Amino acid sequence: MRAAQIVEPGRPPLVADLPVPVAGPGETLVEVGAAPVTPLDLLCATGTSYFGRPRTPYVPGVQGAGVADGRPVWFATSAGMAPGDGSMAHVAAVPARDLVELPAEADPVAVAALGLSAVAAHMALTWRGELATGEQVVVLGAGGVVGQAAVRIARIAGARRVVAGARSPAARERARQAGADAVVALDTGDVATLAARFAEACDGPADLVLDPLFGPAAAAAARALRQGGRWVNLGSSADETCPIESSTLRGRSLRLLGYTNNELTPEQRAASIVFVAEQAALGRLTVAHETVPLEEAGAAWRRQAAGTASGRIVLIPGAAPRKP
Repeated sequence: MRAAQIVEPGRPPLVADLPVPVAGPGETLVEVGAAPVTPLDLLCATGTSYFGRPRTPYVPGVQGAGVADGRPVWFATSAGMAPGDGSMAHVAAVPARDLVELPAEADPVAVAALGLSAVAAHMALTWRGELATGEQVVVLGAGGVVGQAAVRIARIAGARRVVAGARSPAARERARQAGADAVVALDTGDVATLAARFAEACDGPADLVLDPLFGPAAAAAARALRQGGRWVNLGSSADETCPIESSTLRGRSLRLLGYTNNELTPEQRAASIVFVAEQAALGRLTVAHETVPLEEAGAAWRRQAAGTASGRIVLIPGAAPRKP
């Protein structure tokens, strides 16, 4: 079979012929239909992440979608985090506990593009953030996959208004395409300036901020929250620290909540994946993405790492290479 391999940490994968894996105890073979290139894949392959240097060579891909025993499935792997191979191959051997059966109408590419990013958006909004019908939500980093999914999911969950914040013009356009009612440019680190922009974009005080950025944008968005408002942080892609003032937290009695997918039970994760697949099949949930044949994994990896892709790249193992 053909598969992408990380041969040396810090370098893009090479595509090679490998033996078809054999299912071990408790494992199931999956015919992979779609394998996204995610930030976690890129991080693990550097060899400098908190997971340590991965054992090489290995097949990357921490998640994917395909068919197992004739059933459509989504699956997760620990590739790059622990010894073993991942989804960027024609066939993957996956622990049965990490398989989620999908609705028959699910699109494997759409599910792979959304994947755990959409799970994070869904569960951070609804489970951790307790989003209620009729509330106003601010979504930071709304041009990224988590942010785009959050804008759409907030609307599905009954938010009356969704205000997005994004850094680049392209990201702001993706937020608009996702359906944000207003989009705030996060093109400065001045908290007062950003706070004024959020105040203008919001229709009165906001109820909930979804924050994968941290940094000045989060401190500014917090000022837009109502008394007792909730601020859910699920990342720090802008900064590891945030210049929030104590008076903002105390004066509004804000609730600052942390979120990670690692906290979910297998049942919670599975239910969220099914929700994501169902909403995608209905055309209500999607993110900007592009499909690339597995044979072009190295070039696709470079573009995803450089941020020059048009969205999340999804590798298609069965696709033929594109002609020049």
